[in-house]
Amino acid sequence: MSLYPESYPQPRSSLALWSRRAVLNVAMLLRDSNVARQVRTYLLDMEYLARTRRVEEPAASDVVSLDDRVDQRITQILGKTVVPMFNALIEASGEHRQELISLREDVQRIEQRLCDHDTRITDLERTRGPRPYTGIMASIDAMNWREFEHHIAVLLRRDGCTDVIVHGGPGDRGVDVTARAADGRSVVAQCKSFAPYRPVWSGELQKFLGASHVQHTADVALFVATTSFTPDARAIAENYGVTLVDRSHLEKWSAGVPLSVLQ
Repeated sequence: MSLYPESYPQPRSSLALWSRRAVLNVAMLLRDSNVARQVRTYLLDMEYLARTRRVEEPAASDVVSLDDRVDQRITQILGKTVVPMFNALIEASGEHRQELISLREDVQRIEQRLCDHDTRITDLERTRGPRPYTGIMASIDAMNWREFEHHIAVLLRRDGCTDVIVHGGPGDRGVDVTARAADGRSVVAQCKSFAPYRPVWSGELQKFLGASHVQHTADVALFVATTSFTPDARAIAENYGVTLVDRSHLEKWSAGVPLSVLQ
């Protein structure tokens, strides 16, 4: 602290330490003060420079976080430039002393809550395991329509189906795959490789009903899609006993979860 009366900060009997957040909040509180406006502008400018310019003094080798290095640089800037200006602001704004004290207490409580939340988030990240089906739908989305039909055929065989035949293309009589379940029931499947944002409409369910129930008289009718189904399509499927395999169910089925209707 400088002891020269013509410079800032002036000699004082006590010393208060302020974080950059507290400095900014106080400067915003004193909106009518020209000094506060200068402090606010300077602080924001310095934080921007600290985050965009190369640090002149390299951080210590044990500091690995970029945020830690930025905080260290901002602390250096505050100690050399903003703190003296802020001390002058406090000297010239004695009538706001109580508001400053109250604001400091509020800032300290907020900082403590942020620290508590950061601790909880860190604990959650440590206990959270990897997503069990990561990458499955990405590989399915990369398939063309014929590869997707053969993928469904593989899943049917894995779940115990026999006589699995892929019929996709012209002359498929409205179904893409036929099979026979382990208990002897006949199975037909319609496979739609759509973009995730394009749902299956009710008209497509109605066409599949004619093929699965009339032409093939199937015991199990599967409509498998890489997307979702509209509410009308789901209503038709529920009324006529069609099993819908939407994107989320397809992901689990492909990951090894058996399709319950085939059990």
